[in-house]
Amino acid sequence: MEKDSKIYIAGHRGMVGSAIVRKLQKEGYTNLILRSSSELNLCNQEATTKFFEENKPEYVFIAAAKVGGIVANNLYRADFIYNNLMIQNNIMHASYKNGVTKLLFLGSSCIYPRLSPQPIKEEYLLTNELEPTNEPYAIAKIAGIKMCESYRNQYGCNFISVMPTNLYGPNDNYDLQNSHVLPAMLRKIIVAKRDNQPYVEIWGTGNPRREFLHVDDLADACVFLMNTYNDKEFVNIGSGTDISIKELAELVKSIVGYRGELKFNSDKPDGTPRKLLDVSKLSSLGWKYSISLSEGIDSVYHEIRDLWK
Repeated sequence: MEKDSKIYIAGHRGMVGSAIVRKLQKEGYTNLILRSSSELNLCNQEATTKFFEENKPEYVFIAAAKVGGIVANNLYRADFIYNNLMIQNNIMHASYKNGVTKLLFLGSSCIYPRLSPQPIKEEYLLTNELEPTNEPYAIAKIAGIKMCESYRNQYGCNFISVMPTNLYGPNDNYDLQNSHVLPAMLRKIIVAKRDNQPYVEIWGTGNPRREFLHVDDLADACVFLMNTYNDKEFVNIGSGTDISIKELAELVKSIVGYRGELKFNSDKPDGTPRKLLDVSKLSSLGWKYSISLSEGIDSVYHEIRDLWK
């Protein structure tokens, strides 16, 4: 990408999209094309086609998606598969029709089988059954990978896909019904400290292990790959390290300074037992994360600690 290339970031107000915008602006890219969902409905094929015809972006980041945690994924199954399929299909087809130079599609590590060998290599895709609680979302993301591959094979489009691990950082979603584990945990513990609550309930047994990556590291990896990677195979993006939910809760408790008890409710779902990405491919390309989990959580805590007064 040149510094004045026309770059469209779909979903620029979300956690991932806004991080990509920050990274591009920091690196001196000056011609960013941004549209909010109220300005452009990406589920509408006609509107998306018209936008591409009028603006002719050269590079496209697909960070627009309907996302959520276990509760949201399980409750709104139709919304998750419909919205995500429509968004990515419309953007990719319009990119092909309008001669986009390169496109980067952001998937999710939930594309992998529920009981994948660990750490999870890219080639484990479609080797076993998915986690039932987020299957519709995962299937939409798998379809996005196959769209990139198919448009590359049939039309020669330079469409690449990346699979990020669990993310956190600025502009995260802290709604307790729709958020992921780390932001929900942060909110619960911050509020418990404020209200002097004797304990905080954490869903599940605390035994599942998860990998986390600060969204600014993800943005750095995406811009790196957009500039350097042109192969068909998708690439995992993560830290290559994981932590149990219990250890994570203890870490958040320590950073927040909460003195109460953590109670794990084993009647609530755990989700996938372990999810750690193999990032050897990304490492071989020359990229590694730079923000440690404790450093990242501490920065997020200081940003959001006064939200729930």
